[in-house]
Amino acid sequence: MFDTDFYELLEVERTADDKTIKSSYRRLAMQCHPDRNPGCKDSETRFKAISQAYDCLKDPQKRAAYDRFGHAAFQNGAAGAGGAQDFGSFADIFENIFGEFMGGAQGGPRSNAMRGSDLRYDLEVTLEDAYHGKEVELRVDTTVVCEPCEGSGAKPGTQARTCNTCNGHGKVRARNGFFVMEQVCPTCRGAGQVIADPCSRCHGEGRVEKQKSLHVRVPPGVDEGTRIRLTAEGEAGVRGGPSGDLYIFVHVARHAIFEREGNILFARCPVSFTTAALGGTIEVPGLDRQMHSIKIPAGIQSGKQISQRGAGMPVLNGRGHGDMVIQIDVETPTKLNARQKELLEAFRETETGDECPASSGFFQKLKGLWGE
Repeated sequence: MFDTDFYELLEVERTADDKTIKSSYRRLAMQCHPDRNPGCKDSETRFKAISQAYDCLKDPQKRAAYDRFGHAAFQNGAAGAGGAQDFGSFADIFENIFGEFMGGAQGGPRSNAMRGSDLRYDLEVTLEDAYHGKEVELRVDTTVVCEPCEGSGAKPGTQARTCNTCNGHGKVRARNGFFVMEQVCPTCRGAGQVIADPCSRCHGEGRVEKQKSLHVRVPPGVDEGTRIRLTAEGEAGVRGGPSGDLYIFVHVARHAIFEREGNILFARCPVSFTTAALGGTIEVPGLDRQMHSIKIPAGIQSGKQISQRGAGMPVLNGRGHGDMVIQIDVETPTKLNARQKELLEAFRETETGDECPASSGFFQKLKGLWGE
C-alpha cells in the first residue's frame, strides 16, 4: 500500500487544491485510525499510508517533487515521504484533524509567538454608581510592546532567524517504538525563532513592563461579581504575540439603606405606630434621585412589604428596572409626654380585644394549653 499513488490513497484528483486534500485526509484518517479499529492490522496499515501521503502532498515542495518523479523522489535516503518520516503524520493526526479548534497550524513553520497573559482588576463601586453607571480611570501594571524593536525582540536593524533545530515549528519529535513523542524545542524554547542579537531594552522579550492608564465605562445595572472584559488590554505577547485580555471584576460596596437582590432594592422603613394604625403616606428617596410616595394602609403590621414598581435597579445591558420593596417596621414610642400617656390610657380602657386580633388569638391559644 505504501507504493500506491498518493492521490489514489487520499481519494482526490491530481489537480485537487490544498483544502480538498486536507478535507479528504481528515475524513479517511478518522475512519481508519487505530484507536477506532483496535486490533485491525489493515486499518493500521492504511492509516500510516494515508498519513504518509498527506505528509507529502501538504508540503508544496514535496508535492512538486512527487508530481515530477513519483515515489522515486523520496528513495535512496531523500528527505520526504520515506524513512523516519513515515510516522510523522501519525503523531500529527490530532493537530491536522482538530487544528482549528486547538489553534494549531498545518504545514510549514508555525507562528509560535506566545500570547500575553490575561489580567484581573478588582473594582469597587458604590450602589449609586452601579445604578447610574460610571466612567472610571484604571492604572494597571502590565507589559506593553517594546518600542525600539517593535515587539520583535531583536536589536533594531537585525531580525530573528528560523531555529535550525525545529525548522520553526517550536517542537521536536523523537520516535519511541511505534509512537512519536513531541516536546518543546530545547534551542528556541518553543518560539520557532532564535535571536542572535537581542534588543537591549527588552532583552529579547519584545515587551517591557509599564503602568498603563485606561478609561472604562461601568454600565448601569452591574452587580457583585459582574465581569467586564477589555480585549487585548492584558499583557503584550512575547515577540509580537497577541496581547491578553483584561478582566475587571466589579464589587459593589454595602449601602447604608438599601440591600440588593438581583434588580430588586430592599429597604426597611420605620413608621410610627399611629401611622401604622391610622394609615398615611411616607416619602422614600430612591437611587434614581427621586422621592417616592409610599401609601401606608391603616392597620399595617411590622414586616409587611410594599412594592414600588420600576424604582429598583436597572437591567444590565437591557431595558427597564426592577422594583423597590419597602419593609414596614412599626416603631413603638419610647418617650411620651403626660398628654400622650393620658390619651393612651384612655384608649386602653376602651379596648375590647378586637383592635389587635393577632394578640387576642395568641393568648386564647395559650389558655387552651391548660383547658378551661
